Amino acid sequence: MIDFGLLVGPVDVSKYNYLRLPIRDTWGVLMRKDSSLAQQNVVRAEDLWDKPLIISHQTSISNDMMSWLKTDVKKLNIAMTYDLIYNASHFVKKGIGYVITLDKLINTTGESELCFRPLYPALEADLCMVWKKYQVFSKASKAFLHQLRSTWEPDNVGFSE
Repeated sequence: MIDFGLLVGPVDVSKYNYLRLPIRDTWGVLMRKDSSLAQQNVVRAEDLWDKPLIISHQTSISNDMMSWLKTDVKKLNIAMTYDLIYNASHFVKKGIGYVITLDKLINTTGESELCFRPLYPALEADLCMVWKKYQVFSKASKAFLHQLRSTWEPDNVGFSE
């Protein structure tokens, strides 16, 4: 069983208890360091129109992402879709395409042959910690939730679940 989940982006939280985190994730492009786009500080929509794209199944249905791309999805060169970013990163390493993803999911530091460039204009994703309504928590889960709430909702430290 899973006690908590971290949901990214616009989500329906009506069937959960939840805590919206006051931080956001940054969308961008994972690419090889020797890519022509790697020379830029940011990636614009038009930079991607002719590139082979690797997008997640979730992103492929995101209105925010499709709106940001400013073109009909049928005109894009979507080379493949992925469920696990780790697997998609291997296709990037092989030069198969560019992954539209969130920052810091793949190591791009040090000797990595990959780099990440944020989208411009910036596109960010909301983060929401969720748990089942009427969830019976273990002591460890209660402590974790208490720590989350005391960090992100200091006025609600005396809550009960």
